[in-house]
Amino acid sequence: MPVRTSDAKWEGDLKSGKGTLHVGNGVWEGQYNFSSRFEEGKGTNPEELIAAAHAACYSMALSGSLSGAGFTVESVSTTAKVKVEPVEGGFGITKIDLITEAKVPGIDKATFDKIAAATKEGCPVSKALKAVPIALEAKLV
Repeated sequence: MPVRTSDAKWEGDLKSGKGTLHVGNGVWEGQYNFSSRFEEGKGTNPEELIAAAHAACYSMALSGSLSGAGFTVESVSTTAKVKVEPVEGGFGITKIDLITEAKVPGIDKATFDKIAAATKEGCPVSKALKAVPIALEAKLV
């Protein structure tokens, strides 16, 4: 299996410094700084990247779980909300909310909910983030 790589460079001190992130082989580049991470400043931050990875992973994993259970998946759309806030000793990621909507003809809500919950536990990014509470809101559309 391949190893996925991204990199980041930071210049300056924590509050007035700035950084640049590179994702993959030049697929995306973005700026980040203290304000974009801990306030409402312009730029991205590590938590948004975690959210993007989790949303993408969960959408793919749920599609695979549903297909594996014999259902035809038309679409899965997931939003991940990663909460960072002050904690003892600095800042910490304290919660992740996964909000997903799926269009899956012929599945009942109970079966969908069971597969969605199991997928949350089995998604590789969810597994990596087990130290943080992860809530799931799953909806059929």
